[in-house]
Amino acid sequence: MQSPAREQTVIDEKLLELSSQIDAFEGYSHAHGLRIAEIADAIGMRFKLSDHDRSVMQQAALLHDIGEKTMNRGYIHESRVLRTVERLDLQRHPVIGEQDTAKLGLSRGVQLLVRWHHEWWNGAGYPDALEGEQIPLAARILRVADSFDSMTQDRPRRKARNTDEVLQYMKEWSAIEFDPMVVKVFLSIHTGETVN
Repeated sequence: MQSPAREQTVIDEKLLELSSQIDAFEGYSHAHGLRIAEIADAIGMRFKLSDHDRSVMQQAALLHDIGEKTMNRGYIHESRVLRTVERLDLQRHPVIGEQDTAKLGLSRGVQLLVRWHHEWWNGAGYPDALEGEQIPLAARILRVADSFDSMTQDRPRRKARNTDEVLQYMKEWSAIEFDPMVVKVFLSIHTGETVN
């Protein structure tokens, strides 16, 4: 019988391997899931999330797009704007990801964070059109971390944007796409500014 610490190490290694496979499928040349987990954890620490909640959020960060890999759509790799039908199809990936993480035996918390990582502060996100504080804080943190890392990296459909441009976008979309307090905390970490 393995010790609890060894069991956790095996789980962590499995999640990192799966995350690497998802990143490769999506066309990232770096560890996207791991970077989101690191950014989200730094934000979570500022919000004084418990170790358990931060661990759940990190697991969800690593596997947030597992549904895209399961769907295995060719349009993910094409360098063009998605057609409407493809965009609607792609919006199914958080629900499929929720199911995938359930099959992996991950906690309900991980499953729901994977489901809700595309929800928007103003309710215009998907799949459930949650808004404001209906969206768990950890999912709001993942939205910021995922958006920042995605936009600052090359993707098959588009080139990376420069960091200053992305930070400006996040300020402009604060209280629309992003939780404004999460954006403030992220900016304070990224730029060293103090949060009011």
